[in-house]
Amino acid sequence: MANNYSGVNWLPHISVDCVIFGFHENQLKVLLLKFKNTDVWSLSGGFVKANEDIDQAASRVLFERTGLKDIYLEQFYTFGDVKRNVDAIQQHEKIQAQIGESRIDTSFLSERYVSVGYYALVDFSKVKVNLDQMSDQFSWNDINDIPNMFLDHSAIVEKALERLRWSLDQKLLAFNLLGETFTMSELQQVYETILGKKLVRTNFQRKILSMDILVRLEKRFLGGAHKAPYEYRFDAKKAKVYLSQINI
Repeated sequence: MANNYSGVNWLPHISVDCVIFGFHENQLKVLLLKFKNTDVWSLSGGFVKANEDIDQAASRVLFERTGLKDIYLEQFYTFGDVKRNVDAIQQHEKIQAQIGESRIDTSFLSERYVSVGYYALVDFSKVKVNLDQMSDQFSWNDINDIPNMFLDHSAIVEKALERLRWSLDQKLLAFNLLGETFTMSELQQVYETILGKKLVRTNFQRKILSMDILVRLEKRFLGGAHKAPYEYRFDAKKAKVYLSQINI
């Protein structure tokens, strides 16, 4: 039977948590929300309505927080350790006392529930963050600068990053973090930031160009440099052919 919170029927004991990645100023960042009147931060998450699929719930949560649709969203892991319940009860008591709005029913935070993890890749410049009724602040944090987090949300971020690193070449995910056009240097910066290490420029360019997934455009004018870099555009059709070949 579904539970009723604030007039909405939610499935009991299951939630979704979205790790929203954005690339800005050569940093891979994660969107975090802060519970009202506390120093506790969380991922963008929510419960699943009784009449919606779990994937639909994740897409809804993502849209409610960012205002974006049709972006890359992938389910990557399920978090269900018993310890989550013990931590939830302890943190719920503090949050309930400090939020200070009786109209917000937070009793569900002290129940045991399993969370399905998703990560999303967004164009940072297009995100318009919307706070939920339990949050009073948002922040884009560098993946190396994660604050005090609710429950196991720090572990969820780490697991999402692990999956993202594995998927860079397997699914060509880095291009979801760039604009429509980019230089090879900008693409390499995304790879280096996600992987957490420097890459040899010539080797990286050779590797990317050998995939035959880019369309080269005009050179980018940078104010007189005679070696202005070329701009590129990701070609979805070519990428589909490439992925079909490596995943045989």
